[in-house]
Amino acid sequence: MVLAVSGYLCSLFHLITHAFFKALLFLAAGSVIIAMHHEQDMRKMGGLKKYLPITYWTCLIGSLALIGFPGTSGFFSKDALIEAVHESHIWGATYAYWCVFLGVFVTAFYSFRLVFMTFHGEERFGHRDHHEAHGHDEHHGHGDGHGDAHGHGDHKPHENPWVVWVPLVLLAIPSLFIGWFTIGPVLFGGYFGNAIFVAEHHDVLGHIGEEFHGPAGFLLHALKDIPVYLALSGVLAAWYLYIKRPDLPGKIAGKFSGLYKVLANKFYFDEAYQAMFAAGSRNLGTALWRVGDVALIDGAMVNGSARVVGWVSGLLRRLQSGYLYHYAFAMIIGLSVLLAWYVLR
Repeated sequence: MVLAVSGYLCSLFHLITHAFFKALLFLAAGSVIIAMHHEQDMRKMGGLKKYLPITYWTCLIGSLALIGFPGTSGFFSKDALIEAVHESHIWGATYAYWCVFLGVFVTAFYSFRLVFMTFHGEERFGHRDHHEAHGHDEHHGHGDGHGDAHGHGDHKPHENPWVVWVPLVLLAIPSLFIGWFTIGPVLFGGYFGNAIFVAEHHDVLGHIGEEFHGPAGFLLHALKDIPVYLALSGVLAAWYLYIKRPDLPGKIAGKFSGLYKVLANKFYFDEAYQAMFAAGSRNLGTALWRVGDVALIDGAMVNGSARVVGWVSGLLRRLQSGYLYHYAFAMIIGLSVLLAWYVLR
């Protein structure tokens, strides 16, 4: 989006900061999955903060950076991105600004939905499996309670070995601080020299740079704008729905089942993609296979040449009858033709 308004430096800056906190979130999710014995459904988690403290705090840092919490690396790049779009006057920039503006709330909401459902609230793992495991053990005369449906019994999740959590810590540090050291040089300090040129009437970052007075001033200026508080409202909404009133999401989904179905199916983009592009590509491939491979290559060239050879061979077989008088007759006829040609020429 920011590329479309000529904010090239801003897009590169966001790519830099985004690399750290998004990688951190992916690895934090992996740490949770390992600790939960490969369970990936957040509805079967909850209360993991006390079992996975390092994963929790690093995942929280990554989530704060993702929503652009003031002071994190994501804050500097995302706020600069929003400002760049807001400064642009090209066609469509206003629409793009409102999209990203609303996206601030949505990003904060779903990010902290993950944090609250996974690490806070009631522990939702092990109860059903534990009950079934005891029933299974009693049925087989082994009531020691050491087995469950997943083979983990009463074992609680625990923090993973250092090989898992050390990368989380190493990524959490730049996710917090790298924006402070890079916003000035990358956006306003000529870091890329003359490699990137922007026409003056499209230089949105040039206008923003006129009011840039260091990262601290940038942060204080952003605290006066709405996006910061919009992100905060997304966090509060997630807290209310998944900690304070965890019964509400199900009720809302039931009351607005049509809208919920559309959203749950991602506006049916996957189905549309499958019907238009994937199915179209498959049909094209099938047509090329039938015409090119089956009809032309296998049919005409390979099988066709074999049929021609077979037909010619059939004709030649008829000339090779094995009777001596047939060969003598053919020799006399041939000799007569040669003599006639010689005489008449």
